[in-house]
Amino acid sequence: MNSTIKNISDTKVLMTITVSAEELAIAEQVALTKLARDVKVAGFRKGKVPLAVASKNIDPMVLQEESLNNAISKAVADAFLHDEVRALDRPEVEIKKYVPGETLEITAEVEVMPKVELGNYKKLKAEVKKTSVSDDEVNEVIERMRRGLSDRQSVDRPAKDGDETIIDFVGKKDGVAFEGGSAADYRLELGSNQFIPGFEAGIVGHKIGEAFDIDLTFPDDYMSSDLKGAKVVFTVTLKDIKEVALPEVTDEFAAKAGPFTTVKELKDDVKCELTTQKDNEEIEKLKEDLVNQLVAASKVPTPEVLVADQAKSIEQDFESNLMYQGLTVDQYLQNKGFGSIEKWRETEVRDAAVKRVQAALVLGELSKVEKIEANEAELEANLERYRRQYAKNPDALKRFEQPEVRRDVANRLLTEKTVDRLVELNKK
Repeated sequence: MNSTIKNISDTKVLMTITVSAEELAIAEQVALTKLARDVKVAGFRKGKVPLAVASKNIDPMVLQEESLNNAISKAVADAFLHDEVRALDRPEVEIKKYVPGETLEITAEVEVMPKVELGNYKKLKAEVKKTSVSDDEVNEVIERMRRGLSDRQSVDRPAKDGDETIIDFVGKKDGVAFEGGSAADYRLELGSNQFIPGFEAGIVGHKIGEAFDIDLTFPDDYMSSDLKGAKVVFTVTLKDIKEVALPEVTDEFAAKAGPFTTVKELKDDVKCELTTQKDNEEIEKLKEDLVNQLVAASKVPTPEVLVADQAKSIEQDFESNLMYQGLTVDQYLQNKGFGSIEKWRETEVRDAAVKRVQAALVLGELSKVEKIEANEAELEANLERYRRQYAKNPDALKRFEQPEVRRDVANRLLTEKTVDRLVELNKK
């Protein structure tokens, strides 16, 4: 077998492969052995027919086709191995010349893992912003704790701001109920601004058992294009009113909120948690920024097959997230002004997919250059973390024993270590 390689682009090669008569003979023998298993000849058990006998009972055209397929498969595989071609997809094979038993010449066009030329990854612009936590931010958390530890008692009086209510409601536009505009036994805290302006204020002053209409207009910037600026009517039934009595922020409150003896300890702990959260967010921003800088400073060809795979994954994840929010892809496309799902795929989805592929390629190259590896002990530690997370889900636990899942976890670990190394090399 002889082969030559021609680079069609940075991500695609064309191989010309010539198969010898000897190799064709081997391929024919392999084909004959396979086909002989199903040959039926009187006096022999199925699968036990001698090859010499079986060959006389096999359609020559079937044998030739099977031999040709074997020869092509082995020749392409051997050529890729010999020339260290890292194919990303099934090659497009074309037969250029074939003389049975004498010679075979084929071409194989395939997308390959591209050569990445890293930029200067040790001199990127990186600076971790110093974070701070204000007293207002601490007090906001304390306020949420107060509401969590508040006393709620049903009251027989008109509803007012701060009350917790239980309501049924149906929203109608032009007399027709619209999607997402109805609910039963909905728990709503008046003044929380969960609904569009005017809804919660429209409940204030009503008593338990009352049914009433609230005429509203959706904001012009509302996310649903069908409801932007729309005039609607909500029919509301008020089923319960609870007065919310917030506890005073005292040392006793601090003890109920956690392992604290004083309000100062509680506030110090909240401030520490908020500081850690902000610091972690800044580190994540720094990591993303450094990777983007490295991509921009490097030559990173992007194979179309990898972009397509990522685009498919992004679209599936996006649809799942929208479903979680109670939205559909069509609603999102309308809200964002995309004329069609194809336009969205060509722009927003494709752009995100290209960025993911480029980031993965530069980090893969960086891990090789910096000789970064994920050893077995680190992999097991990560897997154990996942096992604890899914300890109550037997089906999920089984997945972590599958080779492909272990490889995925290992790849993620390697990526994390590589990004950490990038931060280490550039952090000021």
